Amino acid sequence: MIAMGGVIGSGLFLSSGYTVSQAGPLGAVLSYLVGAFVVWLVMACLGELAVAYPVSGAFHIYASRSISPATGFTTAWLYWLTWAVALGSEFTACGLLMRRWFPDVSVWIWCLVFAAVVFGVNAFSARFFGETEYWFSLVKVIAVVALIVLGGAALAGFHPLAPSGSHHPFLLENFSTPHGLFPHGFSGVLVTVLAAFYAFSGSELIGVAAGETEDPSRAVPKALRVTVARLLIFFVGAIMVIAATIPYDKVGLDESPFVTVFSAVGIPYAADVMNFVIITALLSAGNSGLYSCARMLFSLAEEKQAPQALRRLSKRGIPLIALSVSMLGGLASLLSSVAAPETVYLVLVSIAGFAVVGVWMSIAAAQFFHRRAFVREGGDVRTLAYRTPFYPVVPILAFTLCAVSLVGIALDPAQATALYFGVPFVVACYLYHWLRHGRRSSRAAV
Repeated sequence: MIAMGGVIGSGLFLSSGYTVSQAGPLGAVLSYLVGAFVVWLVMACLGELAVAYPVSGAFHIYASRSISPATGFTTAWLYWLTWAVALGSEFTACGLLMRRWFPDVSVWIWCLVFAAVVFGVNAFSARFFGETEYWFSLVKVIAVVALIVLGGAALAGFHPLAPSGSHHPFLLENFSTPHGLFPHGFSGVLVTVLAAFYAFSGSELIGVAAGETEDPSRAVPKALRVTVARLLIFFVGAIMVIAATIPYDKVGLDESPFVTVFSAVGIPYAADVMNFVIITALLSAGNSGLYSCARMLFSLAEEKQAPQALRRLSKRGIPLIALSVSMLGGLASLLSSVAAPETVYLVLVSIAGFAVVGVWMSIAAAQFFHRRAFVREGGDVRTLAYRTPFYPVVPILAFTLCAVSLVGIALDPAQATALYFGVPFVVACYLYHWLRHGRRSSRAAV
Protein backbone atom coordinates (compact mmCIF):
# COMPACT_ATOMS: atom_id res chain seq x y z
CA MET A 1 0.00 0.00 0.00
CA ILE A 2 2.86 2.38 0.85
CA ALA A 3 4.57 1.56 -2.45
CA MET A 4 1.40 2.38 -4.40
CA GLY A 5 1.17 5.60 -2.42
CA GLY A 6 4.55 6.63 -3.75
CA VAL A 7 3.30 6.27 -7.33
CA ILE A 8 -0.13 7.90 -7.11
CA GLY A 9 0.43 11.65 -6.83
CA SER A 10 0.05 14.89 -8.75
CA GLY A 11 1.10 13.14 -11.97
CA LEU A 12 -2.29 11.41 -12.00
CA PHE A 13 -4.43 13.77 -9.94
CA LEU A 14 -3.45 17.03 -11.64
CA SER A 15 -1.02 16.85 -14.58
CA SER A 16 -3.24 14.24 -16.27
CA GLY A 17 -5.37 17.25 -17.22
CA TYR A 18 -2.40 18.76 -19.06
CA THR A 19 -1.85 15.45 -20.86
CA VAL A 20 -5.45 15.35 -22.10
CA SER A 21 -5.41 19.00 -23.20
CA GLN A 22 -2.19 18.62 -25.20
CA ALA A 23 -2.54 15.12 -26.64
CA GLY A 24 -6.31 14.90 -26.94
CA PRO A 25 -8.43 12.10 -25.43
CA LEU A 26 -7.00 9.21 -27.46
CA GLY A 27 -3.50 10.67 -27.35
CA ALA A 28 -3.60 10.88 -23.54
CA VAL A 29 -4.59 7.23 -23.26
CA LEU A 30 -1.78 6.30 -25.67
CA SER A 31 0.74 8.32 -23.61
CA TYR A 32 -0.21 6.45 -20.46
CA LEU A 33 -0.15 3.09 -22.25
CA VAL A 34 3.37 3.88 -23.47
CA GLY A 35 4.28 4.88 -19.91
CA ALA A 36 2.97 1.59 -18.51
CA PHE A 37 4.82 -0.36 -21.22
CA VAL A 38 8.11 1.40 -20.50
CA VAL A 39 7.66 0.80 -16.77
CA TRP A 40 7.29 -2.93 -17.50
CA LEU A 41 10.45 -2.87 -19.62
CA VAL A 42 12.41 -1.06 -16.89
CA MET A 43 11.13 -3.30 -14.13
CA ALA A 44 11.96 -6.39 -16.17
CA CYS A 45 15.55 -5.09 -16.24
CA LEU A 46 15.39 -4.13 -12.58
CA GLY A 47 14.23 -7.62 -11.63
CA GLU A 48 17.40 -9.29 -12.88
CA LEU A 49 19.58 -6.70 -11.16
CA ALA A 50 17.66 -6.96 -7.88
CA VAL A 51 18.27 -10.71 -7.76
CA ALA A 52 21.91 -10.42 -8.84
CA TYR A 53 22.64 -7.59 -6.37
CA PRO A 54 20.20 -8.09 -3.46
CA VAL A 55 20.64 -4.64 -1.96
CA SER A 56 17.42 -2.76 -1.28
CA GLY A 57 16.90 0.45 -3.22
CA ALA A 58 20.38 0.44 -4.70
CA PHE A 59 19.88 1.98 -8.14
CA HIS A 60 23.29 3.59 -7.96
CA ILE A 61 25.01 0.35 -6.91
CA TYR A 62 23.62 -1.42 -9.98
CA ALA A 63 25.00 1.32 -12.21
CA SER A 64 28.32 1.50 -10.33
CA ARG A 65 29.01 -2.21 -10.71
CA SER A 66 27.73 -2.68 -14.27
CA ILE A 67 28.63 0.63 -15.93
CA SER A 68 30.96 2.87 -13.90
CA PRO A 69 31.22 4.47 -10.42
CA ALA A 70 30.60 7.89 -11.98
CA THR A 71 27.34 6.68 -13.54
CA GLY A 72 26.29 5.20 -10.21
CA PHE A 73 27.03 8.49 -8.47
CA THR A 74 25.07 10.44 -11.09
CA THR A 75 22.15 7.99 -10.91
CA ALA A 76 21.94 8.42 -7.14
CA TRP A 77 21.79 12.20 -7.41
CA LEU A 78 19.29 12.01 -10.28
CA TYR A 79 17.01 9.87 -8.14
CA TRP A 80 17.36 12.37 -5.31
CA LEU A 81 16.48 15.12 -7.79
CA THR A 82 13.41 13.18 -8.95
CA TRP A 83 11.90 13.18 -5.50
CA ALA A 84 13.21 16.57 -4.38
CA VAL A 85 11.67 18.37 -7.35
CA ALA A 86 8.55 16.21 -7.12
CA LEU A 87 8.06 17.69 -3.66
CA GLY A 88 7.74 21.11 -5.25
CA SER A 89 5.17 19.88 -7.74
CA GLU A 90 3.09 18.21 -5.00
CA PHE A 91 3.07 21.34 -2.83
CA THR A 92 2.27 23.55 -5.81
CA ALA A 93 -0.56 21.22 -6.82
CA CYS A 94 -1.99 21.43 -3.29
CA GLY A 95 -1.84 25.22 -3.45
CA LEU A 96 -3.60 25.25 -6.82
CA LEU A 97 -6.39 23.03 -5.50
CA MET A 98 -6.84 25.14 -2.34
CA ARG A 99 -7.89 28.03 -4.58
CA ARG A 100 -11.26 26.29 -4.94
CA TRP A 101 -12.04 27.33 -1.36
CA PHE A 102 -9.65 30.25 -0.84
CA PRO A 103 -9.34 32.03 -4.20
CA ASP A 104 -7.80 35.15 -2.65
CA VAL A 105 -4.96 33.36 -0.83
CA SER A 106 -1.68 33.13 -2.77
CA VAL A 107 -0.53 29.67 -3.80
CA TRP A 108 2.90 30.11 -2.20
CA ILE A 109 1.35 30.50 1.26
CA TRP A 110 -0.27 27.07 0.99
CA CYS A 111 3.02 25.66 -0.31
CA LEU A 112 4.74 26.87 2.86
CA VAL A 113 2.01 25.46 5.12
CA PHE A 114 2.01 22.04 3.49
CA ALA A 115 5.80 21.89 3.41
CA ALA A 116 5.85 22.47 7.18
CA VAL A 117 3.29 19.69 7.73
CA VAL A 118 5.18 17.12 5.65
CA PHE A 119 8.51 18.08 7.23
CA GLY A 120 7.02 17.69 10.70
CA VAL A 121 5.66 14.21 9.94
CA ASN A 122 9.07 13.06 8.68
CA ALA A 123 11.03 14.71 11.48
CA PHE A 124 8.95 13.18 14.30
CA SER A 125 9.75 9.48 13.81
CA ALA A 126 10.00 6.82 11.11
CA ARG A 127 7.16 4.88 12.73
CA PHE A 128 4.85 7.91 12.64
CA PHE A 129 5.75 8.37 8.96
CA GLY A 130 4.91 4.75 8.16
CA GLU A 131 1.56 4.81 9.93
CA THR A 132 0.39 8.08 8.35
CA GLU A 133 1.61 7.03 4.92
CA TYR A 134 -0.36 3.79 5.05
CA TRP A 135 -3.65 5.61 5.65
CA PHE A 136 -2.80 8.36 3.15
CA SER A 137 -2.15 5.68 0.52
CA LEU A 138 -5.43 3.94 1.30
CA VAL A 139 -7.30 7.20 0.73
CA LYS A 140 -5.63 7.60 -2.67
CA VAL A 141 -6.47 4.11 -3.83
CA ILE A 142 -10.11 4.59 -2.80
CA ALA A 143 -10.24 7.91 -4.70
CA VAL A 144 -8.95 6.35 -7.93
CA VAL A 145 -11.30 3.38 -7.66
CA ALA A 146 -14.23 5.75 -7.03
CA LEU A 147 -13.35 7.76 -10.13
CA ILE A 148 -13.16 4.67 -12.34
CA VAL A 149 -16.39 3.10 -11.00
CA LEU A 150 -18.59 6.22 -10.77
CA GLY A 151 -17.15 7.89 -13.88
CA GLY A 152 -17.41 4.66 -15.86
CA ALA A 153 -21.04 4.20 -14.77
CA ALA A 154 -21.86 7.74 -15.88
CA LEU A 155 -20.26 7.13 -19.28
CA ALA A 156 -22.43 4.02 -19.62
CA GLY A 157 -25.53 6.17 -19.11
CA PHE A 158 -26.06 5.78 -15.37
CA HIS A 159 -25.94 9.26 -13.86
CA PRO A 160 -29.20 9.85 -11.93
CA LEU A 161 -27.74 12.63 -9.80
CA ALA A 162 -26.58 14.79 -12.72
CA PRO A 163 -28.39 18.15 -13.02
CA SER A 164 -31.47 17.98 -15.22
CA GLY A 165 -30.84 19.13 -18.76
CA SER A 166 -27.08 18.62 -18.48
CA HIS A 167 -25.30 16.70 -21.22
CA HIS A 168 -23.04 13.83 -20.28
CA PRO A 169 -20.98 12.12 -22.97
CA PHE A 170 -21.81 8.49 -23.73
CA LEU A 171 -18.94 5.99 -23.64
CA LEU A 172 -16.10 7.25 -25.91
CA GLU A 173 -18.11 10.03 -27.56
CA ASN A 174 -15.52 12.66 -26.52
CA PHE A 175 -12.74 10.79 -28.32
CA SER A 176 -14.09 12.05 -31.66
CA THR A 177 -13.17 15.74 -31.57
CA PRO A 178 -13.91 18.41 -34.20
CA HIS A 179 -10.19 18.29 -35.06
CA GLY A 180 -9.90 14.51 -35.35
CA LEU A 181 -8.55 11.85 -33.01
CA PHE A 182 -5.36 13.82 -32.44
CA PRO A 183 -6.43 17.51 -32.29
CA HIS A 184 -2.82 18.75 -31.95
CA GLY A 185 -1.33 16.13 -34.25
CA PHE A 186 0.62 13.08 -33.15
CA SER A 187 3.37 15.37 -31.87
CA GLY A 188 0.99 16.17 -29.02
CA VAL A 189 1.35 12.58 -27.87
CA LEU A 190 5.14 12.77 -28.06
CA VAL A 191 5.43 15.92 -25.95
CA THR A 192 3.17 14.49 -23.22
CA VAL A 193 4.93 11.16 -22.82
CA LEU A 194 7.34 12.69 -20.29
CA ALA A 195 4.40 13.87 -18.17
CA ALA A 196 3.07 10.30 -18.29
CA PHE A 197 6.47 8.97 -17.23
CA TYR A 198 6.43 11.41 -14.31
CA ALA A 199 3.01 10.07 -13.33
CA PHE A 200 4.53 6.57 -13.15
CA SER A 201 7.63 7.64 -11.20
CA GLY A 202 7.85 5.72 -7.96
CA SER A 203 6.74 2.46 -9.54
CA GLU A 204 10.36 1.31 -9.52
CA LEU A 205 10.19 1.25 -5.70
CA ILE A 206 7.89 -1.78 -5.94
CA GLY A 207 10.42 -3.72 -7.99
CA VAL A 208 13.33 -2.82 -5.73
CA ALA A 209 11.39 -4.10 -2.71
CA ALA A 210 11.86 -7.58 -4.18
CA GLY A 211 15.52 -7.31 -3.20
CA GLU A 212 14.49 -7.53 0.47
CA THR A 213 12.61 -10.80 0.20
CA GLU A 214 14.00 -14.17 1.24
CA ASP A 215 13.09 -15.68 -2.15
CA PRO A 216 13.73 -13.08 -4.89
CA SER A 217 13.47 -15.60 -7.73
CA ARG A 218 9.83 -16.22 -6.80
CA ALA A 219 8.91 -12.73 -5.62
CA VAL A 220 10.34 -10.74 -8.56
CA PRO A 221 8.12 -12.21 -11.33
CA LYS A 222 5.07 -11.85 -9.08
CA ALA A 223 5.98 -8.23 -8.27
CA LEU A 224 6.34 -7.41 -11.96
CA ARG A 225 2.97 -8.91 -12.90
CA VAL A 226 1.10 -7.28 -10.02
CA THR A 227 2.71 -3.88 -10.60
CA VAL A 228 1.92 -3.73 -14.31
CA ALA A 229 -1.66 -4.87 -13.64
CA ARG A 230 -2.13 -2.16 -11.02
CA LEU A 231 -0.70 0.51 -13.29
CA LEU A 232 -3.02 -0.49 -16.12
CA ILE A 233 -6.07 -0.52 -13.86
CA PHE A 234 -5.40 2.62 -11.83
CA PHE A 235 -3.64 4.88 -14.32
CA VAL A 236 -4.91 3.85 -17.74
CA GLY A 237 -8.41 3.27 -16.36
CA ALA A 238 -8.47 6.68 -14.70
CA ILE A 239 -7.13 8.54 -17.74
CA MET A 240 -9.71 6.84 -19.98
CA VAL A 241 -12.56 8.00 -17.73
CA ILE A 242 -11.14 11.53 -17.53
CA ALA A 243 -10.54 11.80 -21.29
CA ALA A 244 -14.00 10.41 -22.08
CA THR A 245 -15.79 12.72 -19.61
CA ILE A 246 -14.10 16.12 -20.01
CA PRO A 247 -13.69 17.80 -23.44
CA TYR A 248 -9.97 18.11 -24.16
CA ASP A 249 -10.25 21.89 -24.66
CA LYS A 250 -11.83 22.40 -21.22
CA VAL A 251 -9.32 20.63 -19.02
CA GLY A 252 -6.13 22.14 -17.59
CA LEU A 253 -4.14 22.69 -14.42
CA ASP A 254 -6.52 25.11 -12.68
CA GLU A 255 -8.67 22.25 -11.32
CA SER A 256 -8.03 18.55 -10.80
CA PRO A 257 -9.70 16.40 -13.50
CA PHE A 258 -10.92 14.23 -10.63
CA VAL A 259 -12.92 17.15 -9.23
CA THR A 260 -14.28 17.97 -12.70
CA VAL A 261 -15.43 14.39 -13.28
CA PHE A 262 -17.24 14.10 -9.96
CA SER A 263 -18.91 17.48 -10.54
CA ALA A 264 -20.10 16.24 -13.94
CA VAL A 265 -21.48 13.05 -12.39
CA GLY A 266 -23.57 15.23 -10.09
CA ILE A 267 -22.83 13.68 -6.71
CA PRO A 268 -23.70 16.27 -3.99
CA TYR A 269 -20.61 17.85 -2.45
CA ALA A 270 -18.49 15.24 -4.21
CA ALA A 271 -16.29 17.87 -5.82
CA ASP A 272 -15.40 19.45 -2.47
CA VAL A 273 -14.88 16.07 -0.85
CA MET A 274 -12.68 14.91 -3.71
CA ASN A 275 -10.71 18.15 -3.61
CA PHE A 276 -9.92 17.42 0.03
CA VAL A 277 -9.10 13.77 -0.70
CA ILE A 278 -6.77 14.75 -3.54
CA ILE A 279 -4.94 17.30 -1.39
CA THR A 280 -4.48 14.56 1.21
CA ALA A 281 -3.23 12.24 -1.51
CA LEU A 282 -0.74 14.79 -2.81
CA LEU A 283 0.60 15.34 0.70
CA SER A 284 1.04 11.56 0.89
CA ALA A 285 3.17 11.58 -2.26
CA GLY A 286 5.18 14.48 -0.85
CA ASN A 287 5.55 12.54 2.40
CA SER A 288 7.03 9.54 0.55
CA GLY A 289 9.18 11.82 -1.58
CA LEU A 290 10.80 13.60 1.36
CA TYR A 291 11.44 10.29 3.11
CA SER A 292 13.12 8.87 -0.03
CA CYS A 293 15.20 12.02 -0.54
CA ALA A 294 16.56 12.04 2.99
CA ARG A 295 17.45 8.35 2.95
CA MET A 296 19.19 8.65 -0.43
CA LEU A 297 21.36 11.51 0.87
CA PHE A 298 22.08 9.53 4.03
CA SER A 299 23.09 6.52 1.90
CA LEU A 300 25.38 8.66 -0.26
CA ALA A 301 27.03 10.08 2.85
CA GLU A 302 27.51 6.54 4.19
CA GLU A 303 29.38 5.71 0.97
CA LYS A 304 31.42 8.92 1.33
CA GLN A 305 29.92 10.38 -1.84
CA ALA A 306 28.19 13.25 -0.05
CA PRO A 307 29.11 15.53 2.89
CA GLN A 308 29.46 13.54 6.11
CA ALA A 309 27.17 15.96 7.94
CA LEU A 310 24.27 14.26 6.13
CA ARG A 311 24.94 11.11 8.20
CA ARG A 312 24.01 12.77 11.48
CA LEU A 313 20.94 11.33 13.15
CA SER A 314 18.59 12.81 15.71
CA LYS A 315 17.78 11.06 19.00
CA ARG A 316 14.85 9.44 17.19
CA GLY A 317 17.13 8.11 14.44
CA ILE A 318 16.04 10.68 11.82
CA PRO A 319 18.65 12.18 9.42
CA LEU A 320 17.50 15.74 10.07
CA ILE A 321 20.21 17.48 8.06
CA ALA A 322 19.55 15.29 5.02
CA LEU A 323 15.83 15.91 5.57
CA SER A 324 16.35 19.69 5.64
CA VAL A 325 18.52 19.71 2.51
CA SER A 326 15.93 17.64 0.65
CA MET A 327 13.18 20.05 1.63
CA LEU A 328 14.96 22.72 -0.44
CA GLY A 329 13.60 20.96 -3.54
CA GLY A 330 10.10 21.27 -2.15
CA LEU A 331 10.56 24.94 -1.42
CA ALA A 332 11.15 25.51 -5.13
CA SER A 333 7.36 25.64 -5.23
CA LEU A 334 7.59 29.11 -3.66
CA LEU A 335 8.57 30.35 -7.13
CA SER A 336 4.83 30.48 -7.68
CA SER A 337 4.88 33.81 -5.85
CA VAL A 338 6.70 35.43 -8.77
CA ALA A 339 5.34 33.43 -11.70
CA ALA A 340 2.10 31.78 -12.77
CA PRO A 341 1.56 28.71 -10.55
CA GLU A 342 0.45 26.56 -13.48
CA THR A 343 3.66 27.37 -15.35
CA VAL A 344 5.87 26.67 -12.33
CA TYR A 345 4.06 23.40 -11.69
CA LEU A 346 4.62 22.20 -15.26
CA VAL A 347 8.32 23.11 -15.10
CA LEU A 348 8.72 21.13 -11.86
CA VAL A 349 6.89 18.14 -13.36
CA SER A 350 9.15 18.27 -16.42
CA ILE A 351 12.36 18.38 -14.38
CA ALA A 352 11.20 15.50 -12.18
CA GLY A 353 10.20 13.59 -15.30
CA PHE A 354 13.64 14.17 -16.84
CA ALA A 355 15.32 12.88 -13.67
CA VAL A 356 13.24 9.71 -13.39
CA VAL A 357 13.77 8.97 -17.09
CA GLY A 358 17.51 9.33 -16.50
CA VAL A 359 17.30 6.80 -13.67
CA TRP A 360 15.28 4.39 -15.82
CA MET A 361 17.87 4.69 -18.61
CA SER A 362 20.65 3.81 -16.15
CA ILE A 363 18.70 0.74 -14.97
CA ALA A 364 18.23 -0.47 -18.55
CA ALA A 365 21.88 0.15 -19.41
CA ALA A 366 23.07 -1.53 -16.20
CA GLN A 367 21.10 -4.68 -17.01
CA PHE A 368 22.43 -4.75 -20.58
CA PHE A 369 26.07 -4.52 -19.47
CA HIS A 370 25.53 -6.82 -16.49
CA ARG A 371 24.20 -9.64 -18.69
CA ARG A 372 26.92 -9.10 -21.29
CA ALA A 373 29.67 -9.26 -18.65
CA PHE A 374 28.07 -12.32 -17.06
CA VAL A 375 28.14 -14.22 -20.36
CA ARG A 376 31.64 -12.99 -21.25
CA GLU A 377 32.96 -14.36 -17.94
CA GLY A 378 31.57 -17.80 -18.76
CA GLY A 379 28.29 -17.61 -16.87
CA ASP A 380 25.33 -19.74 -17.93
CA VAL A 381 22.22 -17.60 -18.43
CA ARG A 382 20.04 -20.60 -17.52
CA THR A 383 21.44 -20.50 -13.98
CA LEU A 384 20.14 -16.97 -13.32
CA ALA A 385 17.35 -17.02 -10.73
CA TYR A 386 15.52 -14.38 -12.74
CA ARG A 387 16.25 -13.42 -16.34
CA THR A 388 15.10 -10.29 -18.12
CA PRO A 389 12.99 -11.66 -21.00
CA PHE A 390 13.82 -11.08 -24.67
CA TYR A 391 17.37 -9.88 -23.98
CA PRO A 392 18.80 -7.68 -25.46
CA VAL A 393 15.58 -6.28 -26.96
CA VAL A 394 14.02 -5.27 -23.61
CA PRO A 395 16.90 -3.13 -22.24
CA ILE A 396 17.62 -1.57 -25.65
CA LEU A 397 13.95 -0.74 -26.21
CA ALA A 398 13.57 0.69 -22.70
CA PHE A 399 16.65 2.88 -23.15
CA THR A 400 15.53 4.02 -26.61
CA LEU A 401 11.96 4.92 -25.63
CA CYS A 402 13.22 6.89 -22.64
CA ALA A 403 15.65 8.78 -24.89
CA VAL A 404 12.86 9.52 -27.40
CA SER A 405 10.74 11.02 -24.61
CA LEU A 406 13.55 13.46 -23.84
CA VAL A 407 13.64 14.48 -27.50
CA GLY A 408 9.89 14.98 -27.37
CA ILE A 409 9.99 17.57 -24.59
CA ALA A 410 12.39 19.67 -26.66
CA LEU A 411 9.40 20.26 -28.96
CA ASP A 412 7.34 21.76 -26.13
CA PRO A 413 8.58 25.18 -24.93
CA ALA A 414 6.71 24.71 -21.64
CA GLN A 415 8.71 21.55 -20.84
CA ALA A 416 12.02 22.32 -22.53
CA THR A 417 13.20 23.89 -19.25
CA ALA A 418 13.75 20.34 -18.01
CA LEU A 419 16.57 19.94 -20.55
CA TYR A 420 18.11 23.32 -19.71
CA PHE A 421 18.29 22.28 -16.06
CA GLY A 422 18.63 18.49 -16.30
CA VAL A 423 21.48 18.16 -18.81
CA PRO A 424 23.83 20.55 -16.93
CA PHE A 425 22.92 18.74 -13.70
CA VAL A 426 24.04 15.39 -15.17
CA VAL A 427 27.25 16.94 -16.55
CA ALA A 428 27.97 18.55 -13.18
CA CYS A 429 27.57 15.19 -11.39
CA TYR A 430 30.00 13.45 -13.74
CA LEU A 431 32.46 16.34 -13.50
CA TYR A 432 32.31 16.45 -9.70
CA HIS A 433 32.88 12.70 -9.44
CA TRP A 434 35.87 12.91 -11.76
CA LEU A 435 37.38 15.83 -9.86
CA ARG A 436 36.79 14.15 -6.50
CA HIS A 437 37.55 10.51 -7.34
CA GLY A 438 38.69 10.17 -10.95
CA ARG A 439 41.95 12.11 -10.71
CA ARG A 440 42.82 10.30 -7.48
CA SER A 441 42.35 6.94 -9.25
CA SER A 442 44.52 8.10 -12.15
CA ARG A 443 47.37 9.12 -9.78
CA ALA A 444 47.07 5.79 -7.94
CA ALA A 445 47.33 3.91 -11.24
CA VAL A 446 50.50 5.80 -12.15
